[in-house]
Amino acid sequence: MTTLLVVETSPRGAQSISRNMTRRFVKEWRAAHPGGNVVERDLATTSLRFVDAPWLQAYFTPPADHSSAMKDELRLSDVLVAELLAADHVAIATPVYNYNVPAALKAWIDHVVRKGLTLGFDGKGLLTGKRATLLVASGGVYTEGSPIRERDIATRYLQLILNVLGIGDVDVVAGGGAKAVDLGEQTMDGFVDRLAPALAQAARADQA
Repeated sequence: MTTLLVVETSPRGAQSISRNMTRRFVKEWRAAHPGGNVVERDLATTSLRFVDAPWLQAYFTPPADHSSAMKDELRLSDVLVAELLAADHVAIATPVYNYNVPAALKAWIDHVVRKGLTLGFDGKGLLTGKRATLLVASGGVYTEGSPIRERDIATRYLQLILNVLGIGDVDVVAGGGAKAVDLGEQTMDGFVDRLAPALAQAARADQA
């Protein structure tokens, strides 16, 4: 059974452009993968701590030497890693805050980049054979030809992390100009409809 892991980031609920992009993407993915399994990880409702000293102490201690407290420190991280390892396709939906990803998404990344689990001790990624789709909603437009294209730090960062982990097949659906929805210049449905072809293509990419 093919499994899609959906990582949601925005705290805005139904008003979130990236979440509305996700809904359309998942609909297309389900249509293309009858019987496929969708696992949702909502970072807006996950009590995900930032990496701190106790977590790092547990991380750098060999598993055989873990105390009960150390196991507790890594428990949620272990769950997040297991979700990632079990997925065939990973969809990360995120808004762009000040040209980069929100803190919650950066925290998720810090919890799933784990030596010996998702990253080899030789620095090579262990997540080979998987696909990823980035669903990015931004106020600015950073696509090819944009005068501010060099500010597209969020997309480049996510592509870099996924590539480091071994995921080389990464599709990007860029929802630039999303502020038009917040300003009432465009409806949410109209905005997502414009992205429908790209969302459908990314959802069916593994069948090409």
